[in-house]
Amino acid sequence: MTFSQKTFTPTPPDKGSFPLDHEGQCKKAMVKYMICLKTNENNNSLCREEAMAYLDCRMSNHLMAKEEWSKLGFGDLETKHFQKNRREV
Repeated sequence: MTFSQKTFTPTPPDKGSFPLDHEGQCKKAMVKYMICLKTNENNNSLCREEAMAYLDCRMSNHLMAKEEWSKLGFGDLETKHFQKNRREV
């Protein structure tokens, strides 16, 4: 026992928890993103739309906190993404 050492106190992450998708609610979007990465030799800049769709699914299903697209780096794709979703509905 050393008396000069401070005890470690864990702190929660800044953005909160990032729960696992146990029920597979966003599995389809995740698989599309992974296929895109594989076909593009892990060049994630070519898979931004798939990544955005996956994060949108997670936010919609309360698997992560809602965040502005511009803060996530998708501000330029925001209008394009939602126009595409309106046509699909």
